[in-house]
Order: sequence, then structure tokens, then C-alpha cells
Amino acid sequence: MKTLTYKDSGVNIQQADEFVCAIKGLVKSTHHSGVMDRTRAFGSLFQLPKGYKEPVLVSSTDGVGTKLLIANKLGQHDTVGIDLVAMNVNDVLCVGAKPLFFLDYVACGKVDKKVLVAVMAGIAEGCRQAGCALTGGETAEMPGMYKPEDYDLAGFTVGIVEKSKIIDGARIKPGDAVIALPSSGIHSNGYSLVRRIFTPAEQKKYAKLLLEPTRIYVKHVLPLVGKFDIHGMAHNTGGAFYEKLTKCLPDHCALRITKGSWPAPEIFQLMRRKAAIAERELYRTFNMGVGFIIVVNPADVAKVRQAILKTGLPSYVIGEVVRRGREKLELV
Repeated sequence: MKTLTYKDSGVNIQQADEFVCAIKGLVKSTHHSGVMDRTRAFGSLFQLPKGYKEPVLVSSTDGVGTKLLIANKLGQHDTVGIDLVAMNVNDVLCVGAKPLFFLDYVACGKVDKKVLVAVMAGIAEGCRQAGCALTGGETAEMPGMYKPEDYDLAGFTVGIVEKSKIIDGARIKPGDAVIALPSSGIHSNGYSLVRRIFTPAEQKKYAKLLLEPTRIYVKHVLPLVGKFDIHGMAHNTGGAFYEKLTKCLPDHCALRITKGSWPAPEIFQLMRRKAAIAERELYRTFNMGVGFIIVVNPADVAKVRQAILKTGLPSYVIGEVVRRGREKLELV
């Protein structure tokens, strides 16, 4: 009688070990002085940087969503890892935190070394862009839960900020200016609708636009923190203009956003021509070209924009803070 093994159930431990060995160089490429040796440890070890009087840790967890279905269908797996990092580090950045380290969780039906190494290469690239270390992760092979070719991603990051420098939106007031940093495209939200708008053939045709990775704003925004009087910041993700951009506002404030005051990436123009979608639905689902906003005193706008431009990214004044009426967002 044949002896039953774990491999017979669909889980190949040796293949998983080979995958882990293959990505060791990618992981190490993200390490910096805060990472401590964890050769024999079951958890990641990280030493907090010096110089903080009252350090506050800021955490975030997020995934990539159904954008993975398009990546999988088209066989392009090297950009979704960047998306995964971006969705997390951009969130902790909103309170002025510097990302310290990142962990990933990969669930799959079967370990495909080539596919998962490409995913991890993207995660490592995202971490390098954000200046944070990839300190650990988990790869779960779960046949029966996922089809052999399927995989899902989740990410976790921890950042740090001086308590006195936390940016929580409390100082936002009517009259403040709203500066927008452009998105690189759709980013990682709204893809369930995207897959309804574009046929499989069109998804292949517009693959470069659809799989453009989420822009990471750390190097553009972090140098501003502490140098300028920033009243609030927001990362434009799920819920978009109506939910995410207004999240940083005090209850008595609203945003008045002027449509057309920033350039819209080509993909949003394609979607508008392809499908009949109400304007509110568009701005509630997609970033429409605005990936991140910074709310400042009007007197500081020129200086802040010049500082952003020095990092290699343009910016746009897209509106102002007004006293709230019925809605927290006005599109004019």
C-alpha cells in the first residue's frame, strides 16, 4: 500500500523551500541598518531608529484586489508587488510616518516559482522605492481553496513618526488649499468595474495602462513633513474622492474640487468613451488622476509645490477647503 504524503494532497514543501531560497537576494536588497539578524528567529527583528523623543508606530494592511485577475490572465506578475507595497506605505505616509518595514502574505493554489519570484521582485522594488525593509512574509499553498494558477496578496507595513509631528487633519480649516499629486493610472481600486468595462481582448490591448503600478509617494512627500505647515493628507484609494479624500477633514469642513484642474491619464478617458458611468460613480470609484492630496495654508502653496517638483513630480492646485454644507465634497 502506497504511503500517503503531503505532496499527494497538493502541497509541495520542497518547491516552496526552493522558492524561498530564490528570493533571498531580493529580500536582502531592501534591508537597511534597522534590520537585525533573524537567522534563528521565528519573527522579524527590527531596531527603532534613534533621534525620536516620543516615537509613534503607524501600521497599515491592504491588498491589491481584483487587479490580480488581470495580471494573472495576461501573465504579467512583476508590477502587482509594487502595488501591494504602495497601498500600504502611502497610507501610513498620510499621518507623516516614515515606512520602516514591510511583510507580505502570498496565498496560492500551487507554488509556481517563476510567477511568485516575479511577484516578489515587484514587492522588493516597491520596498526600495519606499525606503522600507522587507523583513518577512508567508507563502501559503492551499489547494482546494485556490485553483492551481490562482494567487492572492496581502501586505503589512509599520512606520514611525514623532508624536508632535503627527498630521491628523485636525488643523484643516476653510480657506486651505488642496494640492494634488498625480496618480500613475488606476492604481489598485475599482478593478471589478474595470473588468466589466473592458473585454478580455481589450484588457490585453490596454495591458500596459491597466497594469501600471500604483505610484509610491514616500520620496515626494516625506521631505515636506516638518519642513512645511501641512494641515492634512489623504491617499486616494477605495471610495475615492467622496470617501478617501474627505477622510482627513474635521466635521465642519468640506472639499470643493474643480474638475479639469489636473490632467487625467489616458485610461480614464478610455473608460469614459467605452461605458456609460455616472459622474458621481466615477469619482466614488476611481482616483481619476489624483493619487494623493496635501492640504496646506494658501500662503505655502508655491513653496510646497516647488519642493515637490524638486523630487521629480508635478503637482496641481485642484481646490480648496470650504465650510461644510450637506456634503463633504463639492465637485465644480
